[in-house]
Amino acid sequence: MPDNLPLPSNGLTGAFTRLPGHRLLSLRGPDAVVFAQAQFANDVTALPLRHWQWSAWLSPKGRTLAVFQLLRVEDDHVMLVLADGDVDAIASQLQRFVFRRKLKVELRDDLSVAGSFTAPETASGAAFAQNDQILELDVGSDALPRSLWIGPAEATLAEDASFALAWRQSDLRYGLPRLEADQLEAWTPQQLGLDRLNGYSVKKGCYPGQEIVARTHFLGKAKRALQLLRVGDGAASGASVEQNDAAIGTVASVAGDLVLAVLPLELAEGALSVGGMEAHSVPLLDGLAR
Repeated sequence: MPDNLPLPSNGLTGAFTRLPGHRLLSLRGPDAVVFAQAQFANDVTALPLRHWQWSAWLSPKGRTLAVFQLLRVEDDHVMLVLADGDVDAIASQLQRFVFRRKLKVELRDDLSVAGSFTAPETASGAAFAQNDQILELDVGSDALPRSLWIGPAEATLAEDASFALAWRQSDLRYGLPRLEADQLEAWTPQQLGLDRLNGYSVKKGCYPGQEIVARTHFLGKAKRALQLLRVGDGAASGASVEQNDAAIGTVASVAGDLVLAVLPLELAEGALSVGGMEAHSVPLLDGLAR
């Protein structure tokens, strides 16, 4: 690990742009890891220090409330990077479950998140680089390199709507669901393809929705999965995907002309459409599992 990680620059190499929709939530205290293990779908105790994983927070019925990156910063510090959802509400809801555990749930508005379509300088795979308040994460692959930077909110960072859209589209290309409010608590982790990201565990102890997730996994009852489609601009989350004049699935995430839709694992012959627009299947990129 280097002695000093650079702040985002405005140069052509390693230039970072702020991702204004991303927010950070810290769980800090002696019981932070135990609390995260009990609440979230992935195995936090198996995660080494200064590594991160994809994870989810589920309802008791096994439906997805949030998908996020979980960083094990220190033995007593877990940080969540949330790209979607009402993070203030999530923090408030988590606080209700703290009870007598020794930890603090804290929104980190003193930090900001930025992205770059370049390979990270130091971070690799699930191992992130850290220097004081500055963190660097590898959120890409050789097929589509990406870096995520977490640092002081006062750092001078550009904001660009076209970059934010390109970033969201790259998330969808990797099969990372970006959920609008109307899609929260609508899907199981299997339906959202979180297994492609190693985003949940069927072997760890209890957490909200664990019985549903495990039953679906071990009985092989998942009949639908996430697929990437290219459609015309204007598709909306929650829209029906149709084939042969029948609704066969639902759009879960939208980014410009790309959508992630929950569709049957086996599709019949026939063209797909969304909102009257032709939809064409696009292969998902691998390499984002952590």
